Amino acid sequence: TGAQQSVTVANPVSGASLDLLPHFQLEPEDVYIVKNKAVSLACRATPATQIYFKCNGEWVHQGDHVTQHSTDRSTGLPVMEVRIEVTRQQVEKIFGLEEYWCQCVAWSSSGTTKSQKAFVRIAYLRKNFEQEPTAKEVSIEQGIVLPCRPPEGIPPAEVEWLRNEELVDPALDANVYVTPEHSLVLRQARLADTANYTCVAKNIVARRRSASAAITVYVNGGWSTWTQWSGCSTSCGRGWQKRSRTCTNPTPLNGGAFCEGQNVQKTACTTLCPVDGAWSEWSKWSVCGAECTHWRSRECSEPAPRNGGRECHGPELDTRNCTSELCSHATPGAEDVALYVGLVAVAVCLVLLLLVGVLVYCRKKGGLDADVADSSILTAGFQPVSIKPSKADNPSLLTIQPDLSTATMTYQGSLCPRQDGPAKLQLPNGHLLSPLGAGRHTLHHSSPAAEGADFVARLSTQSYFRSLPRGNTNMAYGTFNFLGGRLMIPNTGISLLIPPDAIPRGKIYEVYLTLHKQEEVRLPLAGCQTLLSPIVSCGPPGVLLTRPAILAMGHCVEASAENWSIRLKKQSCEGTWEDVLQLGAEPCTELYYCQLEAQACYIFTEQLGRFALVGESLSMAASKRLKLVLFAPAACPSLEYNIRVYCLSDTQDVLKEVIQLEKQLGGQLIGAPRVLHFKDSYHNLRLSIHDMPSSLWKSKLLASYQEIPFYHIWSGLQPFLHCTFTLERLSPSTCELACKIWVWQVEGDGQSFTVNFNIAKDTRFSDWLVPDSEVGAPALVGPSAFKIPFLIRQKIISSLDPPGTRGADWRTLAQKLNLDSHLSFFASKPSPTAMILNLWEARHFPNGNLSQLAAAVAEVGKQDGAFFTVSEAEC
Repeated sequence: TGAQQSVTVANPVSGASLDLLPHFQLEPEDVYIVKNKAVSLACRATPATQIYFKCNGEWVHQGDHVTQHSTDRSTGLPVMEVRIEVTRQQVEKIFGLEEYWCQCVAWSSSGTTKSQKAFVRIAYLRKNFEQEPTAKEVSIEQGIVLPCRPPEGIPPAEVEWLRNEELVDPALDANVYVTPEHSLVLRQARLADTANYTCVAKNIVARRRSASAAITVYVNGGWSTWTQWSGCSTSCGRGWQKRSRTCTNPTPLNGGAFCEGQNVQKTACTTLCPVDGAWSEWSKWSVCGAECTHWRSRECSEPAPRNGGRECHGPELDTRNCTSELCSHATPGAEDVALYVGLVAVAVCLVLLLLVGVLVYCRKKGGLDADVADSSILTAGFQPVSIKPSKADNPSLLTIQPDLSTATMTYQGSLCPRQDGPAKLQLPNGHLLSPLGAGRHTLHHSSPAAEGADFVARLSTQSYFRSLPRGNTNMAYGTFNFLGGRLMIPNTGISLLIPPDAIPRGKIYEVYLTLHKQEEVRLPLAGCQTLLSPIVSCGPPGVLLTRPAILAMGHCVEASAENWSIRLKKQSCEGTWEDVLQLGAEPCTELYYCQLEAQACYIFTEQLGRFALVGESLSMAASKRLKLVLFAPAACPSLEYNIRVYCLSDTQDVLKEVIQLEKQLGGQLIGAPRVLHFKDSYHNLRLSIHDMPSSLWKSKLLASYQEIPFYHIWSGLQPFLHCTFTLERLSPSTCELACKIWVWQVEGDGQSFTVNFNIAKDTRFSDWLVPDSEVGAPALVGPSAFKIPFLIRQKIISSLDPPGTRGADWRTLAQKLNLDSHLSFFASKPSPTAMILNLWEARHFPNGNLSQLAAAVAEVGKQDGAFFTVSEAEC
């Protein structure tokens, strides 16, 4: 009869169930046969009078079914469940033709229903891996890729990695991830990654292990900085001195190359020998004097003591009584007359001094300012006023030419070379240049310049000095009085302008300006905040000024009101950072104000301290400027060659430090720096190298690109982020290198560097920075620190501060100089014009165009018909 025979229902179901099609409560599912173990397939349907399995289109024999009857408690309908077993031999009969499948067919009086197909497969896992990981030796921070292609199997094998027989979990180590192709990738090799790595493949059948691959992370040695030269080996004459360095920066590890070159250098030296002084011959005896004595002298000059030699011992002058024959008391002669003349001269001098004292007393009584220290500065700082003949197109032109060569305002000493005098300021003769009036105009000379060592010695006694960096490269300081001045840190774009009258008259402040390295000062950032500027200190901290000083420093933000919230932060005396100003909002205090420009910000502050500019992005369109800089060794003694790509915040101070670092490493700058706009999109920065001649060079990197994590760049707290491309030349004679380096943000725009230079010839470090000597003195005091002459500045202020007719006042000047967005801040100060001129000085020193400023002031005056009414006779 077979599986196709009819089936008689022994117990017919109720009439209600006869009208229903059967539906499956349990359908057969896919299974794998492991080794020779049979598998079971089951299905359950209700209501059903018959259920049979059909495998690969053929009915399964009735005797192979195991049937079980029951009743559904919720509906009362009959339930039938059927099971069969499938063996490996049944599946292998059709193996290779098609996959083995089975399904259930259930009957009721209303018809039939089929279940889903269940596939039965024979599970297996081959023994041999298609690709196994291999041993590698890599430099520290280099990327590592360990490939693994598991054996063929059904079901496909899962892959896991072991490091020294311990499971590698990418979820616990951000430096590790496994690709969809099962390769293990270490983003940056660390010393701890030195280990044996094993690829493990497993499925329900078996577990296979690849051969272990030994990964060795080595560190090439690097020289420490040279020690100071030792003292000369001899105290007199020719000798030698030496200095040394050690291969500890870093120390070579795990077979890394030892440093090449000498660890000790010697040089010849000569120490001047001390010469003891010796007396010359005695001179002849003098003529016998009135006291019956005469004398003779000698000098310590044959030889004179030098180079630390001893002075002569003994008297320089010898006196003795004259003999009776030589001693005579003659009548007063020529010597007595000389004595009397000298006494008369002394008396005349005393009388003159008395007259001078009386005159000074009278001047003070007449209302002379008691603060006057030296009124000669009024004429020492400027040339005499010269009135040029009137011209048809420019009548009554008055020119005042500052001449700082004879002034004493320049801060003296090793820190402060003199500044050349500013260019001529030419203004039309008129109200601005009318006579100064009867009021007294008092100027002071600056105090004597303190030597740098003395200044630092005094600072070291203060508690706040402990947090200041050492050395003069990132610090400037000077002594200032009411005349004001300027401090600058060369090649950083950082300066501090102390305007006139910011320091009270009669007081002298010792002021410093310091650039901090970001590892020296801990600036906490929350959320999406990022550091946009250098961290700068000016002090002493807590000093209050009577006029705002202007601190200028660079920033790297592409500012827009809808994308950024920018705050000025200041560190309190307790060490905590506080928000003192939010840019674009109404200031909550009059102590601080900030003008943000494209490349720099200008901070008005009446209280010195430590400042930084911090931003928080409001949208993913917010971006920071990165400066991309390429360096490579100036010489290539080995086959290996490295190109370093730095990704820096676009401020001068960071670039200055990187260039100083590369000079120590022997690197050279390749091309001009590029600017990349890095967006707050949470995407990493990728770098790759292309178009390298494969016949001459090959890259030692296994990955197609390198990545710098987004947050490392966005926070701004890691200043010297870079990637190294390690190349290998195939021949020692290869000196030409031509390639391209691409730098881009994932899903963003990128920059391409074309690298093309000769290793053997292009060894000069690119000197595109302005040398320190051309930047200007770190400290300037008094008129030499300003472009606008002092007297003309005072006249402009006194003329434009009062409200003028037809708008001829400071508001119009601010509009002419494109500063009208800050009118509310200027209006809050006692002298708005002084604030405008101070800001102009901070923005344009030392290369400001005085002619443009003079033209703007002249245009303001032309709006008032009575502004220029001074006649040539009055001039």
